[in-house]
Amino acid sequence: MTMLNLVNIVRQNHALEHATMHILSQHNPYLRLAGRTTPIGFFIYGSVSTEEVELAAQEALARLQQGEAHLAVHPRCGTNLAVTAVVAGTAAFGATLGRPRSRWERLPLALMAATAGAILAQPLAHRIQEQITTSPEVEGVRIVGVERQERGRITIHKVVLGRE
Repeated sequence: MTMLNLVNIVRQNHALEHATMHILSQHNPYLRLAGRTTPIGFFIYGSVSTEEVELAAQEALARLQQGEAHLAVHPRCGTNLAVTAVVAGTAAFGATLGRPRSRWERLPLALMAATAGAILAQPLAHRIQEQITTSPEVEGVRIVGVERQERGRITIHKVVLGRE
């Protein structure tokens, strides 16, 4: 397997993780869940039944295969946090360069720049999810199984994916 193939698999798995989270949230908007993508599938962390995860993953896969690409992007994705941190931090850093004032005098400018950067980062993060970190092109992807694990008070579902 080439590195490019591995990257594409992870992008597809990431898209299916997001789509599954969308479906689970539509069925119960009060769920508190987190997800993590791997080359073999993805994990869902939170109090939800195995049947709900399996049904949501199946629905998510079918809907992505039917062209609902918008499900591949999720507003609470870690990509959003990473892009926002980089843009806001860079804006704050750049705003204070070459200023011979004290730290306290530079602080308001840095805060304004970071805030503007965080606002501007939102559409950029969305675009990065669409173009780089996810791929809704999941033809040939299949759900192999859903495994439930209990780690103390934490429920984890491992969704294993395969390819035809």
